[in-house]
Amino acid sequence: MKTHENGEIDRRDKTLMFESKFESGNLYLAQKVSDVEYNLLMQNDINTNGHTQWFYYQVKNTRKNLNVTFKIMNFTKPDSLFNYGMKVSIYSEKRAENENVGWHKGGERISYYGNGIKKDITYTSKGYYTASF
Repeated sequence: MKTHENGEIDRRDKTLMFESKFESGNLYLAQKVSDVEYNLLMQNDINTNGHTQWFYYQVKNTRKNLNVTFKIMNFTKPDSLFNYGMKVSIYSEKRAENENVGWHKGGERISYYGNGIKKDITYTSKGYYTASF
């Protein structure tokens, strides 16, 4: 996020801030593509050969009515329940405070697809898949 010379945060900056330094958090990298799109990589699950089955991270500097697309780009399964109607689990502190709603299912334009990125450089290498929501 941008700051002014006096150290105050520039509230006009729409860059989202990501965090996963908490129990079970597994975000490895967040790349801003634009103000409304982010590419994400998750840490590999422990005791696997580079597999990622889930995701858990926090997003700050959000705004009301801001629609952002998150693309988690390093899944290894060739298919996902996201392609059959499963929604993303979401928790909003504001919604919990104002509407008494805790964890809930949500997200729009959810899809899961092969993204063309290979796990290594061999011809027979399996590729990665993206969950987009």
